[in-house]
Amino acid sequence: MTRVRECVVAGARGLYLAVATLAGSITLFVLSVLSIAFILLGVGVFTTPLVLTAVRKWATLRRVQAGEWSNVRIPVPYRPFPADLRSGVTGQVERTSLMLKDPATWRDLQWLLVDMTAGCVSVVFAPALPLYMLYGYVLALGVWEPIYDAGGGEWFGFIHVTSQASANMAALLGTALGVTALFVNPSIVRGHFLLARTLLAPTTSMRERELAQRVDRLTETRHDAVDSSAAELRRIERDLHDGAQARLVAMGMDLGTIEAMIEKNPAKAKEMIARARQNSGEALTELRDLVRGIHPPVLAERGLGDAVKALALRLPVETEVDVELPGRADEPVESAAYFAVSEALTNTIKHAGADRVWVDIHHTEGMLRIAVTDDGKGGASVGAGSGLSGIERRLGTFDGVLAVSSPAGGPTMVTMEIPCELS
Repeated sequence: MTRVRECVVAGARGLYLAVATLAGSITLFVLSVLSIAFILLGVGVFTTPLVLTAVRKWATLRRVQAGEWSNVRIPVPYRPFPADLRSGVTGQVERTSLMLKDPATWRDLQWLLVDMTAGCVSVVFAPALPLYMLYGYVLALGVWEPIYDAGGGEWFGFIHVTSQASANMAALLGTALGVTALFVNPSIVRGHFLLARTLLAPTTSMRERELAQRVDRLTETRHDAVDSSAAELRRIERDLHDGAQARLVAMGMDLGTIEAMIEKNPAKAKEMIARARQNSGEALTELRDLVRGIHPPVLAERGLGDAVKALALRLPVETEVDVELPGRADEPVESAAYFAVSEALTNTIKHAGADRVWVDIHHTEGMLRIAVTDDGKGGASVGAGSGLSGIERRLGTFDGVLAVSSPAGGPTMVTMEIPCELS
């Protein structure tokens, strides 16, 4: 039954891909060629970025489908635009130039040409095999007679259907094609995506560029990690100096004074002893808070899920935490994830004006995924000086990523991913 379901699903996907290659790839290829040709007339400067952006989205959609439907991974090799890209006509000219200089653009155009020809032919067999089987059954059920009366018979493959016997042979051949489809349909769809990968995947030089970008990214996150560690050490030192240390010094001075006046003025000494006891309690509380800020005990003892639940209990808004973790990540990853969630929740409380918050934590496909959602006013963004930028830097140390969806009026969803394995 599983094989039949896979055959039918592959056939439906193959039909979609066959139609999409004819409708989408042909249209985009023609528009791309015309737009690039019209650059000499000046019109193409304005149309080419739009058309090539549509081509990139179309190719990226096929990459996503390749990964989800057939587990064929196709990298996205496009060069990023510079952050200071200008607007207006000058910016359009620069954008057009950058896109045409990107080798991935020309590979996309080559893929469109192959996709609407060989790609369409290769994948059309996935829906054709089961549909042709059904057509053989239709002929055997008597439909061959009116066709024969109208035009002298119907060809079903290599069988000329002119009688019930030949119609039965057509049904038998259709059954053979259907059985074949059970075994080859998923492979046909996968073959289509493998053909796409040969054209869309980056070349060796592009892979080298990706590795260079990866090195730059790791260098940047390493510097961020060093800066964050230095800032954290300065914070701890400042908190100790201004808080617990000052209280302990004051308590020591009080004890010295008490020692000198305990016989002369017992009432005053008793009052100072009470104050020293209060200072010691406050110092102990500050030390506990400081330690909790470095690494919460509940995180070390019970893991990320329970630590976030404990954190949620202290929030002034209703917070629902859903955790699905079959094991525990390494301590540095857990700590980074915990403080990232803590910062996200702090931002929500300060700026979102939310009534409810949802936190979802789960692990799948080698990724620790955390989503923090609120029903606030929205408008959050990752920018210089924002708390979300700090989260992004914290996650970047572990090769993690941050995504923010926060339209005006809400809701806001902050999604964090950290690659890791659970023990």
